[in-house]
Amino acid sequence: RPSPSPPGAMKKTEALDLEEVIGKCLEARSSKQGKLVQIAEGQLKALCTSAREVFLSQSALLEVEAPLKICGDVHGQYHDLLRIFEYGGFPPDSNYIFLGDYVDRGKQSLEVMILLLVYKCKYPENFFMLRGNHECAAITRIYGFYDECKRRYSIKVWKFFCDVFNKLPFVAIVDDKIFCVHGGLSPEVMNIEQIRKIARPTDVPEGGMVCDFLW
Repeated sequence: RPSPSPPGAMKKTEALDLEEVIGKCLEARSSKQGKLVQIAEGQLKALCTSAREVFLSQSALLEVEAPLKICGDVHGQYHDLLRIFEYGGFPPDSNYIFLGDYVDRGKQSLEVMILLLVYKCKYPENFFMLRGNHECAAITRIYGFYDECKRRYSIKVWKFFCDVFNKLPFVAIVDDKIFCVHGGLSPEVMNIEQIRKIARPTDVPEGGMVCDFLW
């Protein structure tokens, strides 16, 4: 009989089953709007762990090639996100870059984040996500995502996602021509190399280059 783990021993993170999570997320396509997708908490932790590694393996400044579809704020509107994929093509049939603000305001921020992170983990070179000003612990405490996580899972799950937010890239350049960012340009940026050198993980500062990109 195996000996019990000592107090305080680390629990092993369960293996992520991407296909199962995608399947559950896409079941909502045939359901009426607002139907919740419930993924096991262990799978959420595994998803956030994998996503963090993928984001940190890529630069804070993404250099990507067309063709790809550029999408703005989703804000927890899960069925709108599904409609975007239905019209534009589900990954990997189409390449995407999302410009941030995935959570808050809408009622299904969890579903939005889960599906986007699953696609990022499955197709890391074809599916891209930038950080918006709502991908921040302080903002999500006010505008809904914190409450959604607490109500449906736990504060611990909210912290999993906040940890991912702090690893997201800030800027993408498409075909050396199109500069993509959630907020705006920063007067502090004199050259592109400065963006590449932004250290992550990072919270959103009250001023400076990162703040300008997000706000």
